[in-house]
Amino acid sequence: MDPTSGLRITPRAAAELCRQAARGGYPGSMAIELVAGSCEAWALQLKAGSEGKALARSDGITLYGPADQFHLLNGLQLDFQCSLSGGGFLLRGGERIRSCPCGAAFTPRG
Repeated sequence: MDPTSGLRITPRAAAELCRQAARGGYPGSMAIELVAGSCEAWALQLKAGSEGKALARSDGITLYGPADQFHLLNGLQLDFQCSLSGGGFLLRGGERIRSCPCGAAFTPRG
């Protein structure tokens, strides 16, 4: 399996990732990492850069991250939602994960 096909990035998320990457001085490159969460097992961290292995590509952005976390992200979707009260990245995975109401923290099921 191609390791860049497991995490899907929505067009909204790709646009925001591109914006943040350019603002951070790394156009087209963002790093994603899962860290210990407080409300669920894993929390999402994103920053401009190309640390790690390419895990996903979409609409002008490449997400890099630790190769040993690919299995946790495989089959998930990264989205971005914005409202009058702010915006944020969300991980979606249907029945595969239990998400915190914040949407950026999750626990794999099974």
